[in-house]
Amino acid sequence: MSQTLSTTEVSPLRLSAGEIKFYKDEGWLLIPGLLSESQAETLHGEVMTIMNQIGLSLTKLKQTSEYLAGSALDRFINSANLRAIAEQLMGGESSLYMPFTAVKSSSGGRFNFHQDNQYTRLDGPALNIWTALTPMSPENGCLQIIPRSHLNGTLGSRESEDGDGHRKIEWEPSDFLPVRMRPGDAVVFSRLTIHGSGPNQTDDPRVAYAVQFARNDVNWLDRESGEWKNLVQHPRWNTAPVAKISIPESSKDGH
Repeated sequence: MSQTLSTTEVSPLRLSAGEIKFYKDEGWLLIPGLLSESQAETLHGEVMTIMNQIGLSLTKLKQTSEYLAGSALDRFINSANLRAIAEQLMGGESSLYMPFTAVKSSSGGRFNFHQDNQYTRLDGPALNIWTALTPMSPENGCLQIIPRSHLNGTLGSRESEDGDGHRKIEWEPSDFLPVRMRPGDAVVFSRLTIHGSGPNQTDDPRVAYAVQFARNDVNWLDRESGEWKNLVQHPRWNTAPVAKISIPESSKDGH
């Protein structure tokens, strides 16, 4: 693994048949060392610079999908080798769906269990490559996953009680897997996999970055028109880099 962020931040990775089967069966896959420690440190610095610009307080941080053109985040998010991992797991050509900061501040609360597909409904394969930029443990609110939960399709959901616009599944799971990670490790999970995170009980922010991909034949449901639209022809989000980071209106703790 390269120790500097070059034009190919993610080294080429050919997943084994067993890894692909595990992902399809379980709905998630851990990829240790997707990035080197120095790469993770560089991305950590950029993410925290963004958070320092847009964060509300130590206990409530804003989440953003914006990243600067020409930055290390730009090269990571738009890496062909990163996209190739998604394509191997989804079995076809894929495109960037949405990147975003996933930061839980010191004393940041839990993030309710949910499926990503309970937000914007997609009708085919899509996933999240969630990369740790600090150590992840139950003590600092690591990601929590319910294996095999993707096999049940998109489940019913409701808005969380804190009024921040987040969604949650209709019951409280008691059996889940905390995903312990080192900086540079990544966990990939399906858009249908139930996941959340616990509270951060440490003095330091828990920092990760999420990059979501969807296969090119996937459509999304436009709830305003009731139409299904192809994501390639009608992108749901603007994923291009920006010249300046803006402050989003809503405040959300990262999960």
